[in-house]
Amino acid sequence: MSTTLADVIGGEDVLAADGRTSSLIDPVTGEQTGTATVSGAAEVEAAMQAAATAFATWRKATPAQRQDALLAIADGLAARAEEVADVECRETGKPRAVVLGEEIPMCVDTLRFFAGAARHLEGKAAAEYLDGHTSWIRREPVGVCAQITPWNYPLMMAVWKIGPALAAGNTVVLKPAETTPGSTVLLARIAATALPAGVLNVVLGDRDTGRLIVEHPVPRLVSITGSTRAGIQVARSASTDLKRLHLELGGNAPVLVFDDADIPAAAEGIIAGAFLNAGQDCTAGNRVIAHSSIHDALVAELTARAAKQRTGLPADADADFGPLNNADQLQRVLGLLERLPAHATVHTGGHRVGEAGYFVAPTVISGLKADDEIVREEIFAPILTVQSFETEAEAVALANGVDQGLAASVWTRDHARALRMSADLDFGAVWLNGHGALASEMPHGGFKHSGYGKDLSAYSLEDYTRVKHVMSAIG
Repeated sequence: MSTTLADVIGGEDVLAADGRTSSLIDPVTGEQTGTATVSGAAEVEAAMQAAATAFATWRKATPAQRQDALLAIADGLAARAEEVADVECRETGKPRAVVLGEEIPMCVDTLRFFAGAARHLEGKAAAEYLDGHTSWIRREPVGVCAQITPWNYPLMMAVWKIGPALAAGNTVVLKPAETTPGSTVLLARIAATALPAGVLNVVLGDRDTGRLIVEHPVPRLVSITGSTRAGIQVARSASTDLKRLHLELGGNAPVLVFDDADIPAAAEGIIAGAFLNAGQDCTAGNRVIAHSSIHDALVAELTARAAKQRTGLPADADADFGPLNNADQLQRVLGLLERLPAHATVHTGGHRVGEAGYFVAPTVISGLKADDEIVREEIFAPILTVQSFETEAEAVALANGVDQGLAASVWTRDHARALRMSADLDFGAVWLNGHGALASEMPHGGFKHSGYGKDLSAYSLEDYTRVKHVMSAIG
């Protein structure tokens, strides 16, 4: 029996007909741990046909039946949490305690939320909006959905994708990131015990595989979580067939700290929000914008706390975060550090940790300007940059002066100021005196180059439906 990780199509394991595979690399060691199939046109076609066939019946499943299926998947995921964590940690290098204690429980909660949401579709009340006619609204599934997930949260992003899609009655062809397919394949196998064959299909592969599922004529909606560059490419490909898009793209979150903020509390929250998952988080609060009067004190507090952060192996219970995901990301981040301008000051970190794997030291950099590369680019690493401001208007200008618009936070004791900032900041999520907390009931999604569409919440479920007006003559 082959040890190569296979597609899951129509509930069955399928290897690429041409035998192509890619290597799976442990980011802790940089060594190969296995191989995964690389799907081509034949496998994508088979997945699309399986999804299209299954849609004919799954779309007619009652909300209660969809709820039961999603609850069964959630229960299956919870029951196999240890096994899922093994796979997730092997491909991401994350601390096992974080995966088991935080990520998998949230995935289970999200599936259970969408199980409930499946039974609560909303629309305008049926009424006579035109004399002699009764109108009502039908919310219907879109159809087959093509979905692409990233490597930073492989399992969680797969759950965020399939939860609303399946709850709304759609079927799915999902491609995980090439470096982290394992937990998504395991999720599909768990789901196969609860879903009719073909409702959830997973195809593995590279960018070419992703392009094939985006350009295939069957899907009516394409959803991707990834970089802005990838989102633009997907939007360009999908436009030729007028497919609907759901884009959750890069972030570059500003953290505004005002002169009345509780500095130790702010520093603690900023460190947690910036270094979680080695900074590989679209909402990572890595771009600190501090009032000039507390700038130096905040930098000192951030530096002291960052210096105590520890990288480590998945089994290390004391590790705060693990490695970057892959060699390309490591080289990109090291390049940003090597190209720092002369006016920047590195207070701690700024270098790779060790020779094996893809670890980067927790880093704090001050003295930066708005047009510096490391400020304008999404870093996706355990690196904090700090800028200074004098007025509220300047703080808002610095915060909004990037292409991305996913998330931001404000640290102040002044309630009126907090409300002004939450209105003025051009970001899809704004935290006040905190950073990064999520709830399944609340939407997650951004503006500008961070894309459009919402994950989580009833808003996400709506994104995976289409609205039909039905009017009946009654007179």
